[in-house]
Amino acid sequence: MSQAGGQRPPANRMTLQTFKARLGGATKGFKLLKKKRDALKARFQALLKDIVDTKLKVGEGLKEGAFALAKAHYASSGDDIASSIIERAKKPSLTTKMYPDNVAGVSIPVFKMLRDSSQEAVAQTMGVGSGGAVLSATRDTYLKAVECIVQLASLQTAFHTLDEEIKMTSRRVNALEYVLIPRIEEIMHYITQEMDEEAREEFFRVKKVVEKKKIKLAKEKEAMMLADATAAIDAPSMLQSKKDADLVF
Repeated sequence: MSQAGGQRPPANRMTLQTFKARLGGATKGFKLLKKKRDALKARFQALLKDIVDTKLKVGEGLKEGAFALAKAHYASSGDDIASSIIERAKKPSLTTKMYPDNVAGVSIPVFKMLRDSSQEAVAQTMGVGSGGAVLSATRDTYLKAVECIVQLASLQTAFHTLDEEIKMTSRRVNALEYVLIPRIEEIMHYITQEMDEEAREEFFRVKKVVEKKKIKLAKEKEAMMLADATAAIDAPSMLQSKKDADLVF
């Protein structure tokens, strides 16, 4: 596949080894990201079930709290309970703190409710003569409902965080599987084809050179044989009648 600017990488063994290393890294990253996505999806499905169960608990808790509050109003003979409690409450007895949780490398916020019983001592003396037990039961009922609400908030925050992380991880997995890895494989296929073509061209060139060399050697051998034959024909014979000139000493 074409690189940036429409240029192809050089077809040699060094480039092929580089892209093989890239392919190995991309394949390893694809497998790891796929495992991470599967782990996040499993936790995501578990959160869905927990959220549904917690929502039902919150509904039941608020329903019971409303009924307990109605009983408290009835036991207090119609007195304004809310204003009396707000006047006596100086500091909150319930606080929420956030803790980090790790799921497959993803940091998820978890909310925990902290209860300070010492801040509830002021309200414990309220309604001693007018249904104090009913007020305590109402407080305990709403305490359970608030715990469920905090738990639901924690679950929904984790649900949203996991949803965004799953989408991002899925995009990365798809990019590796359908874009990056096929592109590297295509480049490697191109480099292999070019190297094979160069090898065939080199083999054909060497073959032609060898053939020309054989032809040249054959012509040289033939020329040498022809020269030897000509020299043998032109050599003087011992049977000729011509006499050599007399030698004078």
